[in-house]
Amino acid sequence: MQLTGRAESSVRPAVPADAGDIARVQRIAWRTAYLALLPAAVLDDWDDDAVTAGWASSLTGPPTPAHGVLVAQEAGTTVGFLAYGPPEVTAEDPASPEGPSAEVTALLVEPRWGRRGHGSRLVAAAVDLLGPTGVRRLQMWVPREDPVTSGFLESAGWAPDGWSRTLDAGTTTIHEHRWHVLLGDDEGPG
Repeated sequence: MQLTGRAESSVRPAVPADAGDIARVQRIAWRTAYLALLPAAVLDDWDDDAVTAGWASSLTGPPTPAHGVLVAQEAGTTVGFLAYGPPEVTAEDPASPEGPSAEVTALLVEPRWGRRGHGSRLVAAAVDLLGPTGVRRLQMWVPREDPVTSGFLESAGWAPDGWSRTLDAGTTTIHEHRWHVLLGDDEGPG
């Protein structure tokens, strides 16, 4: 099932056989884009087999029916992925007043395949899948030190929503801002 794309580029729901390719894209993207952000131990101790097994498990038995993963392909090669699920809702950060939300938990494109529209196709496919389920808002946490993802989201009509958080990553602290977009908004990807 091809959701969006041209003949040589497409996006489709991930299947368990994609786990190794997803892990590869994640490893390469993290080692390129997040080299200065992530603790060295995270990248040095990377275990392809364990990460692949984790992705295979999440694809075989997602935590809820609202979780999913999409893969972007070019000429038959997996070049990126987007993972989504229900957003975490806390007393400090209640449910969105705009309606049901979904959270993009990962949006990665292998850097050598960047700037070819794969990120846009992944987001558009997520909107196509989630809009009919009643989701009215997408959100994503982005490290403050990741201007590439922030710039991409801004160009796609997303904006920071004022929420931020700090993650303890062992030897470093990661500061994140939450970005969001309303689906069906004339200015956003709906």
